[in-house]
Amino acid sequence: MSLSMHSASVPVFARSLSNMLNWLDQAEKYATERGFDTENFVGTRLAVDMLPFARQIQIATDAAKNGAARLAGMEPPSWPDEESNFKELRERIQKAIDFVESIPASEIDGSDAREIVLPIGPDKTMTFTGEGFLTSFALPNFFFHVVMVYTLLRQGGVPLGKMDYLGAP
Repeated sequence: MSLSMHSASVPVFARSLSNMLNWLDQAEKYATERGFDTENFVGTRLAVDMLPFARQIQIATDAAKNGAARLAGMEPPSWPDEESNFKELRERIQKAIDFVESIPASEIDGSDAREIVLPIGPDKTMTFTGEGFLTSFALPNFFFHVVMVYTLLRQGGVPLGKMDYLGAP
């Protein structure tokens, strides 16, 4: 049996987002044990020209919800990027999980040949097949921002390891 477009997208997005919730739990535990506020993480950056921690989570959740919606032939929901603390970031991650998991497999399966037109600015677009969109844009973009969240927490001393990134089997 071949891998379906749904199986290659929604569970992948949901698993990494769920892992991210666990990372936030570990960051809160780490901060509490050391007597500092977890909100110190919210604005951290890997480099001065990179986006901060909160924005990395916003983009990762956008990549998941937008990717799944586009594969399903839906207009992605628009969410304001207003989260400024762990509670709000956690709620956004859960909202993204709930959204991607709400899309029926029947809406995504068979999207491998569907044309997906991605706006990339006020007057530019990129056009993909569904499979090309998923494999060359949606997943790589999603994982880039997921890795940044993980990296920023590691840089901040949170004792995360490879299995935290991958999640429990």
